[in-house]
Amino acid sequence: MSARILASRSTAALTRRPPPLSALRRFYSAPSTVRTSTGGLLRPASVLQSRGPRWPGQFYRYHAIVPATRQMSFARSLPKLVLKFARVPAAFGGVAIAGLAYVQYKAEQAGSYALGVINQGVDIASTTWDGAKRTADGVYDSIAVGLNNIERPEMPEWMHNILQFGGDKGGSGGEGAGGSGGGKNPNGDKKPHTVAAGAATAAAFGYGSDGDNRDPQQAAKDDQMMVLTKKMIEIRNILSQVGQMQALQLPSIVVIGSQSSGKSSVLEAIVGHEFLPKGSNMVTRRPIELTLVNTPGSNLEYGEFPSLGLGRISDFTAIQRTLMDLNLAVPEEDCVSDDPIQLTIYSPNVPDLSLIDLPGYIQVAGEGQPTELKSKIAELCEKYIKPPNVILAISAADVDLANSTALKASRRVDPRGERTIGVVTKMDLVEPERGQAILKDKNYPLRLGYVGVVCRTPSTGYFFGKNANITNAISKNEHAFFNAHPEFSPESGTTVGTINLRQKLMTVLEQTMASSLQGTSDAIHQELEEATYEFKVQYNDRPLTAETYLAESLDRFKHSFKGFTESFGRPQVRELLKHELDQKVLDFLAQRYWNKPLPEDLTRVRLDEKSLAELPKADADSLYWHRKLDASTSSLTKMGFGRLATNVVANALAQHMERLVTESTFREHPFAKKAIQDATNTILNERFYSTSDQVENCIKPFKYEIEMDDREWTQSRENAQKLLKDELKACEEAMKQMNNTIGKKKLNQAMSFIDKIRDGQKVDMGQGTEAFGFSQALLEKGREALFLRDRAELLKMRMYALKSKQCTNKANKYYCPEIFLDIVAEKLTSTAVLFLNVELLSEFYYHFPRELDNRLGRHLSPDQVEAFAREDPKIRKHIDLQQRKQLLELALEKMESLMALEKSKKHPVDEDAGATPAGRWGRFF
Repeated sequence: MSARILASRSTAALTRRPPPLSALRRFYSAPSTVRTSTGGLLRPASVLQSRGPRWPGQFYRYHAIVPATRQMSFARSLPKLVLKFARVPAAFGGVAIAGLAYVQYKAEQAGSYALGVINQGVDIASTTWDGAKRTADGVYDSIAVGLNNIERPEMPEWMHNILQFGGDKGGSGGEGAGGSGGGKNPNGDKKPHTVAAGAATAAAFGYGSDGDNRDPQQAAKDDQMMVLTKKMIEIRNILSQVGQMQALQLPSIVVIGSQSSGKSSVLEAIVGHEFLPKGSNMVTRRPIELTLVNTPGSNLEYGEFPSLGLGRISDFTAIQRTLMDLNLAVPEEDCVSDDPIQLTIYSPNVPDLSLIDLPGYIQVAGEGQPTELKSKIAELCEKYIKPPNVILAISAADVDLANSTALKASRRVDPRGERTIGVVTKMDLVEPERGQAILKDKNYPLRLGYVGVVCRTPSTGYFFGKNANITNAISKNEHAFFNAHPEFSPESGTTVGTINLRQKLMTVLEQTMASSLQGTSDAIHQELEEATYEFKVQYNDRPLTAETYLAESLDRFKHSFKGFTESFGRPQVRELLKHELDQKVLDFLAQRYWNKPLPEDLTRVRLDEKSLAELPKADADSLYWHRKLDASTSSLTKMGFGRLATNVVANALAQHMERLVTESTFREHPFAKKAIQDATNTILNERFYSTSDQVENCIKPFKYEIEMDDREWTQSRENAQKLLKDELKACEEAMKQMNNTIGKKKLNQAMSFIDKIRDGQKVDMGQGTEAFGFSQALLEKGREALFLRDRAELLKMRMYALKSKQCTNKANKYYCPEIFLDIVAEKLTSTAVLFLNVELLSEFYYHFPRELDNRLGRHLSPDQVEAFAREDPKIRKHIDLQQRKQLLELALEKMESLMALEKSKKHPVDEDAGATPAGRWGRFF
């Protein structure tokens, strides 16, 4: 037969529709199937050829099922492939187990460490199974898609079991492989968040991955209890911020016990970390308000001190050191303090609880301790164990309950034992029979019962690492101990173990809080009505926050600053500088022309060679007067005027800013005042040196030559006369004040006495000035009055000189030094103002609002803003009342939601009938 005919026949055969896969499965699953090394799916050619007639074209029937044969053969190879994938992780797991077996005899804790390594190996193997399963699914799907319209075959049962093993570990297998086919959740009917909540609750109770043996109904109740307790603790924290009224407080669990009774070990077993202070002497001197917050979905464990603002502390040894420091800060003479330490611990491994740890009872004060220590500790504990708080009485098993200080204290405030939980520690130190008898004790009955624990803390060194959680280790230690003694079995009627203690604490706290809801709700209603009325009357319901108050204060201050910038410009700077230079001119005139100093012994000393009265008649070419004026001009222009002018304007700006602060709401805020002062100084300091250099460079020409015209001379002549007139008025005012203070007659007598000495008259000073009726203080005042009298006479003389015809001509500048120096001062002022306005004033006006925003605006933290607002007593009162009202409203809203939830618990809705009542969970999620 030709090749063309063979090709056509083969094409026709292959394009025919093959038989359905169900028929193929029946064909290969027949009892007559020959078993081979491949598992029975592949058959020898002789067997296949002997069955049935051939198809046309001499093609055997099995040719049409070649794709199915390859598919099923590949599926047969999957177990080997999976085993190959698992060999490497299994080898690593074997090495780890062998190594741990070697060190197990050296340390008791090696068992827990080895178990962790084994679990890690199991997780790796599980991950490998998941990968193999996904690979098989991918190949399986690829082959199925390649077969066009062929129906996908059903996977063999053994393959389904293999892949289902991987799916049990949480893998998300494909459809038909134990995965979430058809939109079903791999965890059955439970929703993902429900499963997560159950895992979080199990971790909070202390169950490990293999130890959670609760039934689904109990797990659901525990989940709901976790939510209820968490919300109640939130309400309790809110109420604690409102005030210290007893009616506004939800109960907490108060932990009491004598020293060395194991009180700290119980709390650390509940938390899972060593964090409480320890020492040979009494180290717990303050109550520790411990709030445990369960954080499902997070692996972080950390603590916070809300009142200290230290942030998150992940190192529990640091928490222990902080608690130690806070406790030791109480002086030994004060013994203990009732000022509580607030500590909140966040962890996925703790239940939601509110605990208060108190100093341990003592029997006898030790050496160095005050004698009243015992009574003060009892008084402090008595304050906290009052209703409605739950009492957690810690007693050691090796001490008779009759001698338990904690039980004695609890019986005084709770004689019927209705709100006391007895915890017996150190159960491994007594015989099991005696331990069982203690837990069943009838002499000191408690309605909440006793719980026996063995809270020996394992070493957290090599095997557990730093900050490792020790809850599981303690639970396994307890489990091993109590399981080894049938006296503590569940059938014996005793409650033992930290896990059961956790659950009891949560249950009792939830029930106690629930019973207090109605009374607390009524108290909140009453407080809210009073706060609302007071807020309406005092503040007209005007809301105010620290942020809005700060923003309003900033806006008002900026408005005032803008008004200042419009009122303080070049004319004001010019006036300021001219006044400063006028005083400098008067100083130079007094130094070189006017002053006639008197020594202490009252003898007359004349420093001037020529009298100022000779100036109008002096020779025009007299070098003496020329040198005086040139020296005065040089002193005025070379005194560092650039620095002087810049300093004057900068000081004026700083003073004006202080005035603006005093007139604003910032006057009650030291923080804001300092911020404004720092902003002002920062800008002025940055511009000071560059501005002074600019001014100094611009006045250099005046250091060598002063040009003037008639107009300037005339104007300065008027200015000089006015300046001398003001100085004369100041001298007369000072003289008048001295006459009023000392007496005109007495002052004139002292002045006459000094004049006689100055004129050279002989006065007998043998008996001192006291003999003449003049004290040293009076003579000092007389010298001052004499100086003012001479200065006034000299100023009058110079005023007449300036009004004379001689001083009308600028050519006579040496005869009129006051006018010429005023011209120099005027030129210096006019030049300096130009650069001061540009280099200092305008820059300050531009940068100050932005610098103010940086210091009092965007960069402040919420705590700083809150602290700023509370610096003003009026604003603090307003904010406190408003916050109190808001907190009461929030607490009341949450309280009503909880009460509705408690009511729904008592009257549950049938799940088959529909969803939970509206509002049951809506306010919590």
